[in-house]
Amino acid sequence: MGKLVRCISDDGCVSVIACDTTDIAVRAHEVHSTSNVCSAALGRALTAAVMMGAMLKSPSDSITLKLAGGGAAGTVMAVVDGALHIKGWMANPAVELPLKENGHLDVGGAVGSDGFITVIKDLGLKEPFIGQVPLVSGEIAEDVTSYYAVSEQVPTVCGLGVLVSSHQDTYGQIITSGGYMIQLLPTADDGIITRVENGLAGVKSVTEMLTDGLTPLEICKAVLPEFEIGQLDEYDPFYRCDCSRERVERALISTGKQSLIEMSRDDSTEIKCHFCGKAYNFTGGELLALANTL
Repeated sequence: MGKLVRCISDDGCVSVIACDTTDIAVRAHEVHSTSNVCSAALGRALTAAVMMGAMLKSPSDSITLKLAGGGAAGTVMAVVDGALHIKGWMANPAVELPLKENGHLDVGGAVGSDGFITVIKDLGLKEPFIGQVPLVSGEIAEDVTSYYAVSEQVPTVCGLGVLVSSHQDTYGQIITSGGYMIQLLPTADDGIITRVENGLAGVKSVTEMLTDGLTPLEICKAVLPEFEIGQLDEYDPFYRCDCSRERVERALISTGKQSLIEMSRDDSTEIKCHFCGKAYNFTGGELLALANTL
């Protein structure tokens, strides 16, 4: 099970969230049979979404994070609710790309940077809030940072990391996954910004900190070494899909009467959930009955 903590500096100027999402990334890999680079891309997106979800006020609220940059992996999506139940999906999860010159996985190449990062917040209001900004790099952390700065005008630093084994005996296994998100609150001044920047100058990568055994709370302290911080909340996020036959029926009905009639001509139609792979089978008669409700 994942672990997430939310903290605030004692002066009330800086908030920070950190999480270990290794179990979530492992589950996503199991569901989608992701390649190494796609495991890293989807794991980063899920981690970012989990931290966004920690800021929701109600368990029934939700956030959808979507990255569409024209890369080889196609669209990457993560959906989280206020209870930190998270699920994810990507269009082409088996894509393999050469390593970058520094030996790291080319997440930016898999996601692409010719497109947008979109955040949809459903807060139970009449219409959801939708924010969209151009992708910066496709590396996801930089794109989330840019989204908050441009769309929500909140100075943010986001760090994400997923370490995937490249050893022959354990190739493809998720070793660690996690991230942190620092945000400046309205009371922060230039001096606070300088202290945040000074602390981040020597910080290790997320995967290094997790490999060293740091807990999410210890990561919060490590990325803000010049501040005294106090823990506000602790959560146990986990991968869970909330699909059901009823939801699939509603989705089928939304395709329209003529579409349902055409599908009903087949003896059986299988609909698979993008997020968990569960299959739902409908007979021609069942589809025709749905069509007759319209």
